[in-house]
Amino acid sequence: MTILLIRHGETPLNAARVMQPPETPLSERGIAQAQALAQRLGTEPLAGILSSDLRRAHDTARALATRTGLALQTTPLLHERNFGRLRGQPYDHLGFNPFEMQEAPPEGESIPEFLARVAQAFQSAVRLRASLDGPLAVVTHGLVIKAILRGHVRLPEGVAVPERIGNTSISVLDAQPPHALSLLDCVAHLEGRLLEDGSSLSGG
Repeated sequence: MTILLIRHGETPLNAARVMQPPETPLSERGIAQAQALAQRLGTEPLAGILSSDLRRAHDTARALATRTGLALQTTPLLHERNFGRLRGQPYDHLGFNPFEMQEAPPEGESIPEFLARVAQAFQSAVRLRASLDGPLAVVTHGLVIKAILRGHVRLPEGVAVPERIGNTSISVLDAQPPHALSLLDCVAHLEGRLLEDGSSLSGG
């Protein structure tokens, strides 16, 4: 019984290192990355797709749903952390790391609030997977994936959660406790021009 954690494809603001508003679309490369992801997983015995309903995640998941013929379910619990008024601002001009802010930005979400929501999202995914007869693909955002890996998954000895989660990367874990990880941040389906710029934001 497995759950696949998948990050959305590249967006123009992700590549430009800008804190992303909710409706940021995929870039041209992000669309191609989503199609490559769908091609990779199109022959897998997936039984369900659950996604954040923010546009960049939803469009990535929709490519997978189109390829597999599966229904796409969405939930706001899988949203990226809400950075409030910081959204739309260049990351490098802020003068601090917003991803490490414990407190809530103006009109945003604190880390404790975010982690509590991610815990709800993960338990919701586990319950959905238990109702299916095959693997569940969960399409979400970089910070959400890192929070799940750090707080809810048993990593192999000597393996750490990466600082960056790659665009359309796949991490695979057991759907039953202790949710052992068997694949981490894999982008084997991306090559050539589809490989992301390592300086882009992971978690915006």
